[in-house]
Amino acid sequence: MTETWKLTLPCNRADAERMSGELAELADLDPMPVIVASEPDAASPDRWQVDAYFEGKPSRDVLRRIAALVPSAREKEPRAKPLPAEDWVTLSQAGVEPLSVGRFYVRTPDYPPQAGAVDLVIPAGLAFGTGQHATTSGCLATLDAMKRRGKVFRNVLDLGTGTGLLAFAAARLWPMAQLTASDIDPVSIEVVRENAAVNRVKRLKMVVADALSHRDLVSRAPYDLVIANILAQPLIDMAPWVAASVAPGGTLILAGLLDTQAAAVARAYVDQNMRLVATGDGEWPVLTLVARPGWR
Repeated sequence: MTETWKLTLPCNRADAERMSGELAELADLDPMPVIVASEPDAASPDRWQVDAYFEGKPSRDVLRRIAALVPSAREKEPRAKPLPAEDWVTLSQAGVEPLSVGRFYVRTPDYPPQAGAVDLVIPAGLAFGTGQHATTSGCLATLDAMKRRGKVFRNVLDLGTGTGLLAFAAARLWPMAQLTASDIDPVSIEVVRENAAVNRVKRLKMVVADALSHRDLVSRAPYDLVIANILAQPLIDMAPWVAASVAPGGTLILAGLLDTQAAAVARAYVDQNMRLVATGDGEWPVLTLVARPGWR
């Protein structure tokens, strides 16, 4: 079993947000380190940290390259330490408490289902996303509210699916819909496949793709619901393609952005002839937009 090494860098929220996205500066590394940004103390909202996990001992050059991407940690010497021979991702998620959002009850297998709730099981594993983050729970709440208003969707895309949680939620709400889940990370898609079996979700097409570049994503468009819980800058960069994938009158849910980024993200899609119909509250708002008629 390959030894796992870990680098931890304290940083501010802006650097943590940037490190959560796709890092072209590290694209030549093989294998790529797994990078996780977290907020250790909710009472200190600007004190974050970045953890990078490596298969094998990283070179000093690699550590310095990663540290250079975290300017707020420039005073800390980047040093990695070996971890015990355990599945650190599973350990990091073991014991995660269940989450209730609207009709949904999101849990790991360590907890029993809740009577009367829509049960969603996300085992600890090699991808992140158990619903605990405000961006994911905000998307769940948005989906639940749309169902309560009588919305019906028949062709759904979960773009940047992670563990598949939002795709599974859509499957529970609209069981006859054609469902597609995509992610740039091949590991994520394998995790989604396993999680789909746990949640007994069968009508789900899984695609490894950068944005909407895959032919399967193009052939299934236009979608009457697209969920994109990613990050602000990728959402802005992909606006022309994401907007074009939504059917006229269709709905787009955008998340993964801070309240300070919401206006810029919304503008990118309004410029693509979409109409902003709702902006969630809080530090991590969820934007809901509708495609105007006549635009493809």
